[in-house]
Amino acid sequence: MFNGIFRIPEPQNEPVYSYAPGTPERSELKAKLKDMLANPIDVPMIIGGKEVRNGDLVNLRCPHDHSAKLGQFHQANADYALQAIAAANDAKKEWSEMPWDARAIILLKAAELLSTKYRAVLNAASMLNMSKTPHQAEIDSACELIDFWRFNTHFMEEVYGDQPFSNAGILNYMEHRPLEGFVLAITPFNFTSIAGNLPTAPALMGNTVVWKPASSAVLPAYYIMQVLKEAGMPDGVINMVPGPGPVVAPPALDHIDLGGIHFTGSTYVFSTIWLAVGSDIRKYYSYPRIVGETGGKDFVFAHASCDVEAFVANTLRGAFEYQGQKCSAASRGYVPESIWPQVKERMLDECAQIGMGDICDFKNFMGAVIDKKAFKTITEYIDLAKKESNYEILCGGGYDDSEGYFIEPTIILSKDPHSRLMSEEIFGPVLTLTVYPDNQYEEMLDVCDRTSPYALTGAIFALDRTAIVKAMTRLRHAAGNFYVNDKPTGAVVGQQPFGGSRASGTNDKAGSWLNLERWVSPRTIKETFIPASDWRYPYMKEE
Repeated sequence: MFNGIFRIPEPQNEPVYSYAPGTPERSELKAKLKDMLANPIDVPMIIGGKEVRNGDLVNLRCPHDHSAKLGQFHQANADYALQAIAAANDAKKEWSEMPWDARAIILLKAAELLSTKYRAVLNAASMLNMSKTPHQAEIDSACELIDFWRFNTHFMEEVYGDQPFSNAGILNYMEHRPLEGFVLAITPFNFTSIAGNLPTAPALMGNTVVWKPASSAVLPAYYIMQVLKEAGMPDGVINMVPGPGPVVAPPALDHIDLGGIHFTGSTYVFSTIWLAVGSDIRKYYSYPRIVGETGGKDFVFAHASCDVEAFVANTLRGAFEYQGQKCSAASRGYVPESIWPQVKERMLDECAQIGMGDICDFKNFMGAVIDKKAFKTITEYIDLAKKESNYEILCGGGYDDSEGYFIEPTIILSKDPHSRLMSEEIFGPVLTLTVYPDNQYEEMLDVCDRTSPYALTGAIFALDRTAIVKAMTRLRHAAGNFYVNDKPTGAVVGQQPFGGSRASGTNDKAGSWLNLERWVSPRTIKETFIPASDWRYPYMKEE
């Protein structure tokens, strides 16, 4: 037994590599991309630490190049989901009783492995399987995931350090126990860091996990499991079972031992999961914790006093980085009439210079959208804008899926601030703008607040402080992450804890202690040094 007071090193955000010409990281990444394209792999399920293959194969391909096969993965069915639950339950006792510092060291080592040995591996896998540029992969699959693993151990120390005060003669203390049962982690395609954080955050707190990664992003998920194994994660603590959500999830949602759900994905799927859990809540051993980050219809709002260059540059980044496939991506914008001519001219000039294509060509700013389903959904919105007189396509609007799922960065003007394209989540490279009279600034803030059911991210651009204060007040509940003179994307672990409310999720703030608090069940302990020896109270004595 370790006799010492263990302290987590003070975490620092991982530096972002530039991948500029001539840098060693650029050469290493290009070599790794070439190697992965030349050597397709066979990805198994991982249950109880064992690689499981059932022959039910799904191809892993590049969204930007249909001809490039990265490998294949074995997809789970209900039986394998039940095996994963059993493996998680078998591993639970020993893992939950492991000293917290030992669990922390595993993630600290994983962070170091990812920062060094596995950096190019996970970045290349994210680039190829998810069509991310080098910069988008670097800030996600390297830096943010490293940050989650380093900062979460620090936040764990804060959670465990939350202790009650004691009066004379007694000692009060709090144990932050892991949840009873297993945690189901369901992760999205768009962020490798989220895929790595959703199973490991509950695991860090002593829980065991059944992890269903997105079918369109299994390759980076597999390498995450390799990093964790090398870091010393015991078998069965995290069990990876890729496969269709409607097949893999129900056995877990129906299981008496379901202790919690850690989810990032669509609002509809999350609400369906919540309905499934709530429809028969009495069947569970305990009330499952449900944590979810879902959709967004994120806004950028310009005031007449704003810096036009800053508004345009940050709006284009916020809308079109990673093809707009971020839950935080700028999807709707509000521009005052007085600066609209300047904004329009500059935005169209800059947008025309955005390069799109194969992400292995480092000159490209954009790749392809993730798959055929996404391509169809996004292009239907573009076609709607082409047909209806309420909209005007200012730039872009083209698309082609012959070689990859490519959609041009598209900017649309909506005459109606309440239109479908101003209110519905599109999750692609489509930005819809509306123009408002300068003297209706405050009224338009209210329109922004009421137009969409989501409340994830938003940004105000203004130099006038009064305008900023009014926006922050009137849009108080419209965004869980609010930005002043910056794009509404790019939250950094430990700096901007991330999450939204309304239809955007439970706002449990990944990247802070608030999220880790959800994966424990506190037990208060009162210890009396000299207990009472008489049941009678003083007031009962006679005069």
